[in-house]
Amino acid sequence: MTNRRDFLKKAGIGAAATVATVNAPYVHAAKKTTIKWRLQTYAGAALAEHVIKPSIDNFNKAANGEMVIELYTADQLVPTGELFRAMQRGTIDAVQSDDDSMAAPVDVSVFGGYFPFATRYSLDVPVLFNQYGLNEIWEEAYNEIENVKWLSAGSWDPCHFNTVKPIRSLADLKGLRLYTFPSAGKFLSRFGVVPVSIPYEDAEVAVQTGELDGMAWSGITEDYTVGWANVTKYFLTNNITGAWIGSFFANEKQYDALPEHLKTLLKLAMDSSHYNRQHWYWGGEAKLRVSGTKLQLTSIPDSEWATVEQEALKFWDEVSKQSPRSAKVIKILKEYAGVMSKAGRPYRYS
Repeated sequence: MTNRRDFLKKAGIGAAATVATVNAPYVHAAKKTTIKWRLQTYAGAALAEHVIKPSIDNFNKAANGEMVIELYTADQLVPTGELFRAMQRGTIDAVQSDDDSMAAPVDVSVFGGYFPFATRYSLDVPVLFNQYGLNEIWEEAYNEIENVKWLSAGSWDPCHFNTVKPIRSLADLKGLRLYTFPSAGKFLSRFGVVPVSIPYEDAEVAVQTGELDGMAWSGITEDYTVGWANVTKYFLTNNITGAWIGSFFANEKQYDALPEHLKTLLKLAMDSSHYNRQHWYWGGEAKLRVSGTKLQLTSIPDSEWATVEQEALKFWDEVSKQSPRSAKVIKILKEYAGVMSKAGRPYRYS
């Protein structure tokens, strides 16, 4: 009987507790605030659909409501030349661009975009960064800049010429007003090219109005994708660089505030973007040369184009004098070029 009374007492206490729990008001768990970033790419709307939007869409889906990256295209929030400062101030949270065209105040910015003949093929870019030390050099350079975090570099398309006039010799470059990158323009001016800087989305109209004679900005894939093949007639098969070097950057305070799992997810999204661009351009360049109907292909003879390659080496030596870090990059580029040349086919054909 004693045991039975104890059981009933304890059961009563448990029942009362259960009733109290059932009748208690429901309290909603505090809902986490979604992290929102604004990322602006240097690419125009048509190009961004291929080179960044799929990766950002996938990131947003995988982040499952914890974070959303809002994507803006070239000059949509701020002009491309002001991207760096806007990110540094926190006006925007992240950027996809080359160092050169967004005027990054670091000595390595000259190598971003199209540094003449630094790369021959798209795979050269990830190899240089991951196996030859450019990752560490870029990190070092941007660590000296307040509130900007360099995140990752990848390759885009090669730098060819699409123009309204045919180019079949170096003499044909003289006087051409071309939309191009700052460092590429500085180099091409040695051959009489007149570099022109305008907003990305204005380039097509500038050709139609006669302000431009064409572009030295991309490969043939971009020419067709963004509409430049509709307003120019010729595509030069010679290029001054085999792959553009572009990067992802972020406002450092915003990046540091991310939990580690979102930083990892962001890295995976960037790697996905790099990979997608690489095969999209590589395949597109060949296919459109063969089956494209809008641009006529022209070439400058190899013997004459060798003059441009030799001039590029002089340009390299001049840049190496700008800073000890620039000299270090040039040394790596020369070492890499030597390895590729000695390796022979398929790494280098000449």
